[in-house]
Amino acid sequence: MKRTEILLLGAGVLLLLLTGAGLALHVPGTAALGIGWRADAFTALQALAGAIYLGVCSLLLTAPPGKGMTRLAIVLGFATLLRLILLVSPPFLSSDVYRYVWDGRVAAAGINPYRYIPDAPALAFLRDTAIFPHINRASYAHTIYPPTAQLVFEAVARAGGGVMTMKAAMIGAECIALAALLALLARAGLPAERVALYAWNPLALWAFAGNGHVDALAIALLAVALLATAKGRHGLAGALGGAAFAVKFLPALMLPPLWRRRRLRFAAAAIGIVALLYLPYVDVGWRVLGFLGGYAREEGLRSGTGLWPLDLFAALLHALIGVRLPAIAPMLYLALVALLLAGGGIALAWRAAPADPREAIRAAAAGMAGLGVAGMLAISPHYDWYFAWLAMPAVLAPSPAALFLSVAPLLLYLDPLAGRLLWPALVYVPAWSLALLPFFRPARPAAAAPSRRA
Repeated sequence: MKRTEILLLGAGVLLLLLTGAGLALHVPGTAALGIGWRADAFTALQALAGAIYLGVCSLLLTAPPGKGMTRLAIVLGFATLLRLILLVSPPFLSSDVYRYVWDGRVAAAGINPYRYIPDAPALAFLRDTAIFPHINRASYAHTIYPPTAQLVFEAVARAGGGVMTMKAAMIGAECIALAALLALLARAGLPAERVALYAWNPLALWAFAGNGHVDALAIALLAVALLATAKGRHGLAGALGGAAFAVKFLPALMLPPLWRRRRLRFAAAAIGIVALLYLPYVDVGWRVLGFLGGYAREEGLRSGTGLWPLDLFAALLHALIGVRLPAIAPMLYLALVALLLAGGGIALAWRAAPADPREAIRAAAAGMAGLGVAGMLAISPHYDWYFAWLAMPAVLAPSPAALFLSVAPLLLYLDPLAGRLLWPALVYVPAWSLALLPFFRPARPAAAAPSRRA
């Protein structure tokens, strides 16, 4: 066994030990990690796991290609073990999976999941002691999850599953994503073991196998959409992209790079599948959007306090010259972000794809990663699992900004400085620096033409 394989094996063992240590910090019978030394220790352990993960990324991106299947076997073996130990453990970093199970039960009972809040008297017959007490915002919020997610929730409920089955469904989605990524790596002429850039990501492990977040389904659909694009199946790619959008709206950031060829077919399929998915639920009118507006208010998107770049600018402006931003500033900021992202997406969509199929795959993945990083930095969500999907395109286009931002938000479980600006800066300042660095690098001089001797 060569040096790279030994280092990879050692890193896998360390990740397994750190994941087990994180699980050991949970107090059995409680639904949350809590605060205090346990939360501090958990975050420290996962920060170390994140550093090891980034070291693995560097190792695999710089090591010469290996022979045989040893590296891939190590990667997939530890990826399986890490997910299995998290699968059989109760979720304790988020309660979202309980809402998923509840939504599925409501739909399986023949009731539109967007119609009632969980606390509504009409749903009293569905309440139990295992799921209902753990539903977040049960007394005032309709479900926020779009229809692709709802169909999966309902399927799990009809199969008689609960929290563990829901988590297993998200691991199943990850398996689909990994299979698609392996096929894409082969088509792009890249080493198969680079799938570790997603498979070993600690944030993805805790988000999906540990806490069952539905973002795994969007990642799978986007990965298969990229594979469909590589195969020239543009209508299928559009349908898959639309279905990903109807899991969680954020995947819209990653669709433009897939829209380079057969644009009309792609767009028609995407719009058509979204309309088809929403059709069974539209009898509730605008409530089909669920808690989207309330979520924007709670997360500080309307006030601007939840938008880290704008909040930082506002704080600096007030500290330096005593001026406060007007109330309309958050809306103007979001409009500007939407305009810039749309412009960037259109530019990527209309840029001619490379003629080489291998380069075309890498270029599409790079576009997905770039738009994803730009969007997440601008919106700056509070929740770490929103960032895990950046690891998927980074497998094929491993930009430092995408890799860092796909794991560093594990630090957001804590805020020891009791402020919304300083602690998140540990995530956002390096991420912004990595994202902007390519724009400040001096251009490489063109190679001089060979001189001719008379």
